[in-house]
Amino acid sequence: MAKIKKDDLVQVIAGRDKGLQGRVLSVDTEKNRVVVEGVQRVKKHVKVGQSGRGAKTGGIETVEAPIHISNVALVGPDKKPIRVGHREVEVERDGRKKLVRERIGRRGGKEIEL
Repeated sequence: MAKIKKDDLVQVIAGRDKGLQGRVLSVDTEKNRVVVEGVQRVKKHVKVGQSGRGAKTGGIETVEAPIHISNVALVGPDKKPIRVGHREVEVERDGRKKLVRERIGRRGGKEIEL
């Protein structure tokens, strides 16, 4: 189970964009990479073409590139990076008990609600 999910607020903790914060746009669990809004921006050369209405498309675009998941940390309610763990909680739904994993944040040995 990935500790970072789509739409989480994360902070870059290593690399050229260290210290920047942004929202996670997508997560690739097979390659352990995330795309963060406004982070790891690279130039992409797109072949010039025409759209259906005749407008020209293409040229040099700036897009976000994937960054390894180990180089980002989840941001807690106080806007500082935290570590993420899981806890199993017993929940009762429709008269049945079920074990559910919930995410919890940790900093300095203390648990922080996300």
